[in-house]
Amino acid sequence: MLKQRVVTAVLLAAALLAAVAYMPVEGLALTFGFIIALGGWEWSRLAGWQTSWWRLLYVVLVIATLVALYLFCAVERQWQREQVQPFLGLSCLWWSIALLWIKGYPGSAVLWRSRLMRGLMGLVTLAPAWLAAVYLLTFAHGSLLMIGLVVIVAAADIGAYFSGRRWGRHKLAPAVSPAKTWEGFWGGVACTAGLVVLVWYALPAGSNLGLTALFVIILSTGLASVVGDLFISMVKRESNVKDSGSLLPGHGGVLDRLDSLCAAAPVFTLGLLLAGW
Repeated sequence: MLKQRVVTAVLLAAALLAAVAYMPVEGLALTFGFIIALGGWEWSRLAGWQTSWWRLLYVVLVIATLVALYLFCAVERQWQREQVQPFLGLSCLWWSIALLWIKGYPGSAVLWRSRLMRGLMGLVTLAPAWLAAVYLLTFAHGSLLMIGLVVIVAAADIGAYFSGRRWGRHKLAPAVSPAKTWEGFWGGVACTAGLVVLVWYALPAGSNLGLTALFVIILSTGLASVVGDLFISMVKRESNVKDSGSLLPGHGGVLDRLDSLCAAAPVFTLGLLLAGW
């Protein structure tokens, strides 16, 4: 299983690097939109819809939301910060609420157990992630920033995985994800903090990002990725499923790989905006 996970992860990383390096922003927006649509298909099952027609209708709703965001935020194909930033801020607020629901689970499920609420949760999880990722690509050095976002999430995940396996004793959120521990969490934080040092020394001379801003952006992005992971785990547990799907060998479904990025992307992009990138 570990070998299968590693092979799949390497192939996904190679595909991402190739896409970011060679595709224009419009092509990447469509590609990311397709991936989000796949995530919407999986989310429809987590929301409680079982028939193919209802699930397909939900995917259409997700795609329509992405199109609406594009039409509103990209005036004449030029992305407008004043339109994008409020959505990123609302997304960060949403993830703060999600964190409270994670801490309160299973009691909090009474607030979101219905199909309608879970369907809405999927929209506010998936659509802003797409918006943040596409808008990030329009920044100076957007391709490198996109790769940086993935590296931050991977660093938090890898640090948590190995420190949790080695020292894990105290459960982080036993009702949501029994395998995760506080030792793993702090290992992920330490790995993310170490990444701050590496990025700081790799930044070109004259960069307008100070060390404090860099630390806050990278650390908050890493922490957000943990919230995204736990949130999807919570919804899967409530829906009585182990994986969101089976599309990715060794990893489960698309949502099982998007979970951390869905929360991290809006935080990372908004952080760079506020820091004046």
